This record gives sequence, C-alpha cells and structure tokens, in this order.
Amino acid sequence: MLYDAVRTMGRQLGRGLYRPRIEGVERIPAAGPVILAANHLSFCDSVVIPLVVPRRIRFLAKAEYFTGSGAKGRMSRATFTALGAVPVERGSGGGALEALDIGLRWLKDGGVFSVYPEGTRSPDGRLYRGRTGVAHLALASGAPVVPVGLTGTERIQPIGARVPRIAPITVRFGAPLDFSIGYDHLKTGRARRLVTDEVMAAIQRLTGQEEAGVYNDRAVDE
Repeated sequence: MLYDAVRTMGRQLGRGLYRPRIEGVERIPAAGPVILAANHLSFCDSVVIPLVVPRRIRFLAKAEYFTGSGAKGRMSRATFTALGAVPVERGSGGGALEALDIGLRWLKDGGVFSVYPEGTRSPDGRLYRGRTGVAHLALASGAPVVPVGLTGTERIQPIGARVPRIAPITVRFGAPLDFSIGYDHLKTGRARRLVTDEVMAAIQRLTGQEEAGVYNDRAVDE
C-alpha cells in the first residue's frame, strides 16, 4: 500500500515537473523474475527507476539512507523503504553478499530487482566497468537482465548538490538478455565476467556514454 501510494504521488509530481522521456518500458516482462541493470549518474536514479517501472521493484541503497537522525533521517528512511530499497554497508563484503542474497530470494519469488553494476555513481559522466554482482544474480536465478540507460539525471542533482534542479531526463529500457543457458561450460569467474561485460555493453548502447575502461573506486557522497 505504501509503495503504491508513494509511487503514484511521485509519478504524478515527476511527470509534471520533469516530463521524462521513457522508451522501451514495455520490454520489461509483465510477470516473473527480472533484473534491471542501470548506469548510475545521480542520487535521484534510485527514485526515477522505481517511479517509471510498472512493476514493484527492490534495489540496493547505502545503509546511511536508513540510519540518519532527526526529521531528515526519518524522511529518508521512510522514502527509501517505501521505494523498495535494501540497505547495504558500503565497503563491507559481508554486507554486499547479504544484500545480493536478499535480491536472489526476491528474484526466486518472481520479483524485479534493480542493480547498478558500476557500484557507485559516475563522478564524470563516463560509464565505468561493471562489477559481477549482476552476473551472480542472473546466473544463479536464471532471470533475464533488462539493461536500463539513464541520461540527464546528473543535471537534476549533480554530485554535491543538495537541492534538485529541473532538467530533461530520458530512461531507456533495452531488450531482455537471457543468460540461463550457454555458460555452464565456463568457470564461475569467467562466466560472471562475460555476462557482466555483455550487460555493460548493452547499457552503453542505450546511453552513448564514453567507457572509462576501469572500475569506479572513487567514493562519492550519495
């Protein structure tokens, strides 16, 4: 109920203010497990995706969004909980694995799980190398991966900006990628790397971003 209420209000407000361009949303399967794999440009990406996807989703968000104090902390916690966020401790291997286990359970129950393979948002607008958590989820669950390309969200809330701005954005959904067969003959690490690279290539085709060719190890204040 809360998720539906927040999404309904957010969609009305977002469409009225930003008039987002949404392409290919019909490519998201109407039922069954689905992984959404998106590039990451802005704090607001984690608000935009749940608001434009017709199905209920869950996604990873840093634990600090759930632990703040005062009115701001309560608002952040309530908002991200309502949007379907799963808290994860950044820099904690155990926390990341636990969050992926939550995602895997959600997928096995037929849900939609959204991830940012880059790990954190881009500091310069380039597309960074994907980490293999998305492949772990895809290969373990058999769920298709729908690539998501976000453009313009970095102008709404650039790194360091506290107040959102009005700027045009586009959200593009690519064709589902099926990794349920064809990787059994490969070692686990090799299979995960190949799957992740294919997902990132699909995202790049949607966004046209320059590829950084390296991992994004720069900590940013999200």
